[in-house]
Amino acid sequence: MPQVDRYKQRNVNIEFYAVEDCSKLPYTDRFSLIFITYGSMKGILNGRPISINAPGILCLTEDDEWQVTERHGLAAQSFNFDPEFLISAVHVETQDHSPAAPRIQNGRLFFQREDPNRAVPRITETAYPSLFQWFFILGTEVQAQSDERWACRIKKYLIQILGLLEDLNRVSHHSPVDAVLDYIHTHYPQKISLEDLTKCAHMNRVTLNQLFQERCGCTAIGYLLSHRLKMACDLLTHTDMSLNDIAGAIGFQYDTYFIKQFTAKKGMSPTSYRSISRKLATNV
Repeated sequence: MPQVDRYKQRNVNIEFYAVEDCSKLPYTDRFSLIFITYGSMKGILNGRPISINAPGILCLTEDDEWQVTERHGLAAQSFNFDPEFLISAVHVETQDHSPAAPRIQNGRLFFQREDPNRAVPRITETAYPSLFQWFFILGTEVQAQSDERWACRIKKYLIQILGLLEDLNRVSHHSPVDAVLDYIHTHYPQKISLEDLTKCAHMNRVTLNQLFQERCGCTAIGYLLSHRLKMACDLLTHTDMSLNDIAGAIGFQYDTYFIKQFTAKKGMSPTSYRSISRKLATNV
């Protein structure tokens, strides 16, 4: 059953199950994000066998065919949401830095279902603590509805979870640059220095930046800024968070510095970006 927003008297089409046995999946009209925290599970997904060991994530759509074949000491939780809760505008920038035609931004792990491995995204040891924390807070917000902005915060954590999973699963091999990318994608809400990144890669800053230039076309700190601003675009479009809250959520100590960097890189202020992106989204 959808959550009833007691502040705004509306239905929010999401559910969180603190105990998920996975036998009733998938749920009608829902995408499901299942976080396996203990044990293991085997099953048949769209006719193909898969195996998941804790810690693990399973991503299912309402159209998936799923059957559990084995469970061993399984402990899991699930967050389930209407696809419309996820859909918003992606911003493919034109030469004048203005947002172009909107399309689905997040949730790529729920598509291209011909590859069952996409439904079981890779989780690194570095990423697990953040994923566990975000999933726990998300579930707590669903149950508590602590204030009128509870649904907005849930979108924030869903964006962070899906964004991190997608970033982790773009990597087909693991090099020192990949280790740093994993670190950035996981820790970007926190203070990060170039020294932190060189320690992660076990190399000096000159070599690290050279490898980043070859791989990403920018320095390691330049990539960190770019990733933070990418997440800011998602939060501006999907949520009603204040600029100060968004700045804090993506690792900026001051909203004034966030606004300065965003305007310099995107060619418009965060407020203008939010206004334009939402107009595009309503015209889809």
